Amino acid sequence: MAAINQDIVREYFEMHCFLVRQDRKFVMRGKAEDDGIDFFVWNPKARQASGELPFVLGSEDMGSIDRALVVVRGWHTETFSAAVLENSPEIFRFVTPSVLKQAVQSFGLDAAPIKILVVPALPTGAQAREESIKKLREKGIDAVIPFRTILAELIAHIETNRNYDKSDVLQVIRVLKNYKFFKEPQMELFKATRTRRKKKDAETNLE
Repeated sequence: MAAINQDIVREYFEMHCFLVRQDRKFVMRGKAEDDGIDFFVWNPKARQASGELPFVLGSEDMGSIDRALVVVRGWHTETFSAAVLENSPEIFRFVTPSVLKQAVQSFGLDAAPIKILVVPALPTGAQAREESIKKLREKGIDAVIPFRTILAELIAHIETNRNYDKSDVLQVIRVLKNYKFFKEPQMELFKATRTRRKKKDAETNLE
């Protein structure tokens, strides 16, 4: 499962014109699979950010990122609440000084770029969300990208009349999109609006 999560994230960054390098494709003996950095990404056409980057990144923020170390946590059944973060220290193994030092050396950098964590989801409630963000910042995370953001962008980007044979991830999305397995949010919004309007008109006629 880790491999498909990483493939999805790689496609997302490459779609935004990043050069993506994976540190290693094997698991080191005696270490957990999620101990290290998954990717180093570099945007050769990065633009100067107009202000401070938000902690929860969206696709519109990608162009302002120069270099980043990216770690993927594809726990798709979990919301990263403060309680989950507190009880799951393995989430933050990659921000330990030894791991960061090794990553910087592996990628040939003078200093570590920003540290981005790809998460399944953050809490929807404002207070719970802020608690999770505070905990993530305390642990040394610079920014997060929700998987929903990544998947939504990939789905919107894929064209059904193109053949993506060089990417299994994109080809699967193309096939599912071609057979209408993805709903179009805009169309659903308009349908809901029309339904509410018809209901209101019916109620008016009854009066």
